[in-house]
Amino acid sequence: MEVIKVGMADLKTIKAPGVLTTLGLGSCVGIALYDKYNKVAGLAHIMLPSSKEIKNNENKAKFADTGIKLLIEKMIDEGAFKKNLIAKITGGSQMFSFNNNKNILKIGERNVLATKEELKKLNIKIISEDTGGNYGRTIELNAEDGSLLVKTIGHGTKVI
Repeated sequence: MEVIKVGMADLKTIKAPGVLTTLGLGSCVGIALYDKYNKVAGLAHIMLPSSKEIKNNENKAKFADTGIKLLIEKMIDEGAFKKNLIAKITGGSQMFSFNNNKNILKIGERNVLATKEELKKLNIKIISEDTGGNYGRTIELNAEDGSLLVKTIGHGTKVI
């Protein structure tokens, strides 16, 4: 079975049989989209909530607002239908503790909120999530059944 790695600020798609994996999700969010009828999976590893806040925004995969749209386009190219897509999201940790309450530092939380807003705008239902906390995650999305394996250090492994 083919296993494709998705880097940071990157996105990939695969048809069954195959697995998409991304390592070390901290404050980043892993967005797993799946079309169970056509067995097309897509995974984005976004780093920031919005391309509108950053001048250097050519890499669409880096941001929740542009990365999700690009992932959907690529999945449709692979044979998925937008109306069939469901989402699972992981990550968005607060990896460092800060003494002050500056919103800009709560990047994990902001990534999760931006991801949820964008998916809602696009009418894609989030059927499960594993977000927040203060630990990293590695995930594997299986294109055969849409299962998402979440591995953590110190918090075990689970399928969502």
